[in-house]
Amino acid sequence: MVTIVEINEVLETVFDPEVPVLSILDLGVVRKVFVEKGIANIVLTPTYSGCPAMDTIIEDTRKALVEAGIENAVIEMELHPAWTTDWISEKGKEKLLLYGIAPPVEPLPNANVMFADNPIINCPQCKSKDTVMISLFGSTACKALYKCNNCLEPFDYFKCLR
Repeated sequence: MVTIVEINEVLETVFDPEVPVLSILDLGVVRKVFVEKGIANIVLTPTYSGCPAMDTIIEDTRKALVEAGIENAVIEMELHPAWTTDWISEKGKEKLLLYGIAPPVEPLPNANVMFADNPIINCPQCKSKDTVMISLFGSTACKALYKCNNCLEPFDYFKCLR
């Protein structure tokens, strides 16, 4: 009989196709894992409604489970509560930084990211705080595009979503 530990070991090998350094556990889209009547049950929450990566994540999860010998599995989507960047693990935030993506930062009180009162985002390359948002949307909808005024490198910032 399959265990939750075995299922989680498999889920650690399934990566977000849009941020390939994060497992779906690091990303926090895995909301529940349980075994019922010998069937592995995995409940996922998308990072946002309509996320194009979710179909791939479900397919990759199913494939990884089967390859690990876990053929009896149910994978479900749960939209409530909505995913938040608070669900990204600390290990996941470290992985983002090492990959060159600035991890989410708590917004300033009453901040409007469309304007200049957005939080200070450190450059993942040189760690400078002298950065500026170029575009509210980066390589994916969950990221914004920033530029460092110190090293001049552009970088993605994983937007804080609540």
